[in-house]
Amino acid sequence: MSVEPFFRKALLGILVLVLVGTEIELILLKHYEDVWQLVPMVLLPVSLVVLTWHGLSAGSAALKALRVVMVLLALSGGVGVIQHYRTNLLDASESNPSLAGTELYLEALEGSIPALAPGTMLQIGLLGLLFTYRHPRLGGHTSRSTTV
Repeated sequence: MSVEPFFRKALLGILVLVLVGTEIELILLKHYEDVWQLVPMVLLPVSLVVLTWHGLSAGSAALKALRVVMVLLALSGGVGVIQHYRTNLLDASESNPSLAGTELYLEALEGSIPALAPGTMLQIGLLGLLFTYRHPRLGGHTSRSTTV
């Protein structure tokens, strides 16, 4: 008996919970003040739509689309870390012009905007890619279960 279907279903469940939870958190944080902040706000529900499509179809197109969305989520996480850090860096240098070097960079990491929080998007993207890894619907890997 293969444990693969169990783990694939577990990954799917965790992925859905993280997508929904992160979207709710971003809404509560009012993470929609500018265009850059809308990127994760849009990509998270798009991911849920693609996962629903995957659940309703038997083909591989939804999984391929999911891979694309997961790569975009991961990339948005990297861009988000840079955006958060740059904003904190600017705030720190404006609020205390005497800061420089290591002190300035540490202050930016500890700033009012959590600099590493967008890393969550990278984690979600990697989790989604793990879900699609060697998925039976994508071919090239034989498995008894193709339901998830």
